[in-house]
Amino acid sequence: MAQVSMTVNGKAVSGEVEGRMLLVNFLREDLKLTGTHVGCDTSQCGACVVHVNGEAVKACTMFAAEADGADVATIEGQANADGSLNVIQQAFQDHHGLQCGFCTPGMVMSAAALLNDNPNPTEHEIRAYLEGNICRCTGYHNIVKAIMAAAGQDVTSIAAE
Repeated sequence: MAQVSMTVNGKAVSGEVEGRMLLVNFLREDLKLTGTHVGCDTSQCGACVVHVNGEAVKACTMFAAEADGADVATIEGQANADGSLNVIQQAFQDHHGLQCGFCTPGMVMSAAALLNDNPNPTEHEIRAYLEGNICRCTGYHNIVKAIMAAAGQDVTSIAAE
């Protein structure tokens, strides 16, 4: 067992973890932050994306002990201070970028990382960035529109694929 301490969504947290415990399990089981989803257990679906020290990470590929001392952000920490949806979350709602919602936390976290690195991505850049995130419901068209809208871009010209 190892003791870990980290900042999660701005709050200092700590716990005792086995060496094999994944970050996604620590977040969900120990911290009860269940917005980070476990979809595939193979790091292919992207439902578990969180930010560790500002970088998008699939939490099912990182041991909790590796996040010791890190700053971790989850979907639960993305809303505005007053509890309202942030610009990305609102764009997903406004542009119907979700259906069942299972992939949505990972998509929002990936979109936030993309827009942090590239505030004005093209449609192609968004689609390429999201290759590590799987959605079985939307066909991605409205997710791309939502991300472009969150970036302040005109989405009327986006063609359905």
